[in-house]
Amino acid sequence: MNRPASPLLHDYKPSAARKPAKSKALWWFAAGLGVPLLGITLFTGLNTDAPLPPVADTPEITSSNAVALPVDEMDPAAITSDVLEPEIEIEPEPQYDKLTLQIGRGDTMEELFRKNSLSISHLMQIAQLDEAKQRFRRIKPGDVFEVEHEDGQVFTMYSKLDLTTALQIDRVEDNFVAQIIDRPIELRKRHAYGVIDSSLFESAAQAGLSDKTIMNVAGIFAWDVDFILDIRTGDNYYVQYEEIWQDGEFVTDGEIIAAEFNNNGRQIRAVRFIDGENNTDYFTPEGDSVRKAFIRAPVDFTRISSNFNPKRRHPILNTIRAHRGVDYAAPRGTPIKAAGDGKVIFRGTKSGYGRVVILQHGGNITTLYAHMSGYAAKARLGTRVRQGQTIGYVGMTGLATANHLHYEYRLNGVHRNPRTVSLPDAEPIADKYREQFLAEAAPILEELDKFKSTQVASIAYSAP
Repeated sequence: MNRPASPLLHDYKPSAARKPAKSKALWWFAAGLGVPLLGITLFTGLNTDAPLPPVADTPEITSSNAVALPVDEMDPAAITSDVLEPEIEIEPEPQYDKLTLQIGRGDTMEELFRKNSLSISHLMQIAQLDEAKQRFRRIKPGDVFEVEHEDGQVFTMYSKLDLTTALQIDRVEDNFVAQIIDRPIELRKRHAYGVIDSSLFESAAQAGLSDKTIMNVAGIFAWDVDFILDIRTGDNYYVQYEEIWQDGEFVTDGEIIAAEFNNNGRQIRAVRFIDGENNTDYFTPEGDSVRKAFIRAPVDFTRISSNFNPKRRHPILNTIRAHRGVDYAAPRGTPIKAAGDGKVIFRGTKSGYGRVVILQHGGNITTLYAHMSGYAAKARLGTRVRQGQTIGYVGMTGLATANHLHYEYRLNGVHRNPRTVSLPDAEPIADKYREQFLAEAAPILEELDKFKSTQVASIAYSAP
């Protein structure tokens, strides 16, 4: 039971229990009620075992009937230590000067500290921390460090590492401690719809999609649609994707959740799935991979400068010479990607081909990439590469009149047209994940269909 409030004394902490009888006796003495009891005690010869005569009931003192006595008339013993204990004031956190250090080309942390009159000894201490040491080794132009200091004495440092983490350094007495802290993000779901008039990218801009998102759309359907040659006016698409927000502000577009592309009468749908090993891929509503074992075009090209033609006249030799591949015109230095998973079985110069890389794939398939200006460092002879990994760069080495990639596809040693050959499918979703995928995909596709129906209804309503 909490002690009653008094106009004189106000205990701000609840009492654990009622005060012992001694405390009440002191109040009786103060009120003039203790004298009779004292006489009775003396009369009985201080025999504490003898029963006391009955005493009239004394009403308990409450906040409504208590008499406020001057402090100098009260028994000091009745004033408990918790009443007199002063309130503890919380000191405000110290305010330091704030400074933003932005890394420029050629800058070092030491130079920035000296330029801003910050303690070099503190920098040396901070640089010994493992987390800070790794951060300093990877600084690049544009990186930002926020510093709190007082007359050059560093107290805190903060630097964003990526979208979801940051480095936090704090001074504790004469030392510093560093930790990697989380930067929480919020994912918001968005939908978009577009109709192609001239190109996918112009349509996406009109639909409000960022370049990043539309490139992801093109990447998802790249195995089924050549976005340079296959699209037609009137093709349309529906996209469900994520937006990334942080601290109430939009940061960037996230991943695509699901998409549908309608091309020349074909409907192609893809749904994202993240498996138990945290691998992300896209599958058809039935669980088949939208990927193929090979991509059609291993380079982002501007046009096809020469198609597969067994009777083509060579532009330099001026003779009828079979062209057993496809030439993709692209600017010098454009990355060339591996068409499929494979092993580098040749890397070097090959007569009229110039600089060449040849990959060996499963199913006795090989692919050749020619006229390169240079090779990717990781595509060394004997190494394995993944589909989409950069293996070299567009050039015009060998017998070439302009920068382009010459690409060949061979099955059992026989040249096939890379643009029309039937490409083997990639593996479908693993059996152990199939039921989970189907359960997760159903509501996603239902949402996409609802959005699609609203767009169809809107188009029908606005039609003349």
